[in-house]
Amino acid sequence: MKFTFSDLTPSLPASGSLVLPVLAERTLTPAGTDLDGKTGGMLTRAMAANKFSGKTDEVLTIVAPAGVDLDHIVLIGLGKPEQVTDLILQDAGGAIVATLGKNAAEVSVVVEQAPGVALEPSAMAAEIAFGALLRSYRFDKYRTKEKPEAKPALQAVNLLTKGPDAAEKLFADRQAVASGVFLTRDVISEPANILYPRTLADRCLELSELGVEVEVLDQGQMEKLGMGALLGVAQGSVREPYLVVMKYDGAPDAADKRPVAFVGKGVTFDTGGISIKPAAGMEDMKWDMGGAGVVLGLMKALAGRKAKVNAVGVVGLVENMPSGSAQRPGDIVTSLSGQTIEVLNTDAEGRLVLADALWFTQDTFKPRAMVNLATLTGAVIVALGTEHAGLFSNDDALSEQLTAAGRKVGEKLWRMPMNEAYDKAINSDAADVKNIAGSRDAGSIIGAQFLQRFVNNVPWAHLDIAGVTWSKKDAGTIPKGATSFGVRLLDRYVADVYEG
Repeated sequence: MKFTFSDLTPSLPASGSLVLPVLAERTLTPAGTDLDGKTGGMLTRAMAANKFSGKTDEVLTIVAPAGVDLDHIVLIGLGKPEQVTDLILQDAGGAIVATLGKNAAEVSVVVEQAPGVALEPSAMAAEIAFGALLRSYRFDKYRTKEKPEAKPALQAVNLLTKGPDAAEKLFADRQAVASGVFLTRDVISEPANILYPRTLADRCLELSELGVEVEVLDQGQMEKLGMGALLGVAQGSVREPYLVVMKYDGAPDAADKRPVAFVGKGVTFDTGGISIKPAAGMEDMKWDMGGAGVVLGLMKALAGRKAKVNAVGVVGLVENMPSGSAQRPGDIVTSLSGQTIEVLNTDAEGRLVLADALWFTQDTFKPRAMVNLATLTGAVIVALGTEHAGLFSNDDALSEQLTAAGRKVGEKLWRMPMNEAYDKAINSDAADVKNIAGSRDAGSIIGAQFLQRFVNNVPWAHLDIAGVTWSKKDAGTIPKGATSFGVRLLDRYVADVYEG
């Protein structure tokens, strides 16, 4: 899809479809008022007849009347002027694609200064375009017999606004973020016969084209280092495991050159191992590498927009399979930290992968802060549903920074408790720690407590994204499927904390 930004002129487009934002109480912008007058009050009558008031999420499609050389006129509600935000504008862009994506080849969107709206028209135009771009994503590479009417028709979106050059410059950074979002959605959507540890490592290597330094550690190298926790998960699969390090130095002259670190769980398929999962729904476990996918997309976004930050992304890539060589419940492994782990359930494998990845990251890079992401527990879905990701942390300031960043981009976090009482539940009689507690209580907290045992004196946060990595319905700027939850959140966190 092509996006262009043009000067708004008194004469509106003479072809295609026209989109007009409308504020609360059916308040048209000047271009809308002008078109309403030229059509004898058609827009006003259509809004009244359809009980369209201009609230957010309201969309009204009107077939252009005779004498108007347009196919459609679409009214998009933005709500009260003082409440118009980046997110509302992005959702408006998403609504344009959802409404016209299959029946319009070209769309023009009028973006004008409106009384009471704080944002400049150029910024509004960039956000609408960003939302439309995000919603336009499709994962259709394996469809060979799709009917023409089911395919997208929309090819071009033209934003008509004052200050088009400024809008285009703002949109360029957003395009870089969208590129990272799309990469994350791509790898999460791929089936496990196509995306496995080696091929996901190869996708990471592609970031070298953007100036990211990528190192891939193979099984032999991890054995020498002593990553027994990660390797224990992988031993039942014919697919060799890898640990991938992606290093981006965007602030080489910074006074504090320590990077901010992002660590992702990359279980490319999770059967549960010997503690095998039920068959129903197991196909969803292709996206148990969602945390690694987010780290990969984030690193692409940061490098793509040339973020002024030093950042490192580390992903542990394994496949968890049952076989004659698979790890058994009751096995004891020695982690990179030297701590021994009693593996009571082989389906609590993500925390084992992260145990070694977290220790490696903090020991190697001495980061200023460390954030890990993982589709770690079903328990977090029971607790929070699909509206929030679980946030666990040893640092109040980091928690507040991440929560604020998530709120700004619509990727909501909810901080969960951690304390010594929960930690005692994973003390083992046979080893230093066991990978599950003796009951199902507080499952997501227990997972976080386990991870914290492999974190030293560094500000750290664990994001349990099991409930928000995949969406079963379209919403706003997110088509059904992989959401990429975390890419935009962490990009905003970097921008606010390290570039602000």
